[in-house]
Order: sequence, then C-alpha cells, then structure tokens
Amino acid sequence: MQYDRIDARILEIVQKNNRLTSEVIGELAGLSATACQRRLKRLRSEGIIEADVSIVSAKAVGRPIQMLVLVSLERERSDIIDRFKKAIKSSVEVVNGFYVTGDADFVLYITARSMEDYEQFTRRFFYENPDIKGVKTMVIMDRVKASFAVPIEPPSED
Repeated sequence: MQYDRIDARILEIVQKNNRLTSEVIGELAGLSATACQRRLKRLRSEGIIEADVSIVSAKAVGRPIQMLVLVSLERERSDIIDRFKKAIKSSVEVVNGFYVTGDADFVLYITARSMEDYEQFTRRFFYENPDIKGVKTMVIMDRVKASFAVPIEPPSED
C-alpha cells in the first residue's frame, strides 16, 4: 500500500471531517474534484481508508454505562483465540475489541444501558464461556477524547 504526499494530505483532511465534498477536499489538497475522487477511491480499495464512520455519543443513544474490560483466556491456543474473536465481532455490546500483549489477552470497550444490563451481558458473554480465565472491568467515568484519527506521516522523498 503506497501513498504520496497528496494522499497524506487527503487522509489528514478526511480524518477530521469525512463529510466534506470532493470539491472541498480537492481544494484543500491542491487537486481537482475528479482527481480527489480517484484518489479517495484508490485509498479505500487498497484498505488505507478502512471505513467512513460517525462517532456517536453512547450516552445520547441511551447507553451511558461504558467500560473497558480486560479478558484473560484459559489457554492461548489459536482455535480459542479465533473463537473469542468471532464472539467479539458478533456482539453489539462490544464496540471495540483488541487482541493485546501483556497481562490480558483482550481489551474490550463495551457500552450498556445500565449496570443491570452489563451484569446480564457478563453472565452471558463471559461467565458461560469456559475458555475465559478472568475478567477485569473498569467503568469509564468520562470520555476525554473520541477519535479514530491516526497521525499521518507524509512519505519521505528519496
């Protein structure tokens, strides 16, 4: 996956606001709208842009309880890891899931309508799963920053 300085500028722009028109993005990046559309299409098809999303307030949509959950598996076998990854992907309560190194095997960002709902979720999702050794929940008191923006390094010019 290759990108140039103009692509890097486009990526910076769309990470801040992906609702801008191709005309506006092109103007900010020094391109015509058509050239900008072509580049955006390529960036998406090559997987450099993975998704175009909106960040929604969990509180505003009735899910004010937010947690970070550290999950440790009984054994680190590929079939167990793959099975748990599949469970994460199919759960609407799990907003983000990360397979990590360190004290836990996974870190999950989970939302719930209430602590009672979260308790029901934990019983169903964690406690009924024999592959899970331990779960540590940290309740989020305040979301300080919400972003998917990645720092973009323009490619070096050889």
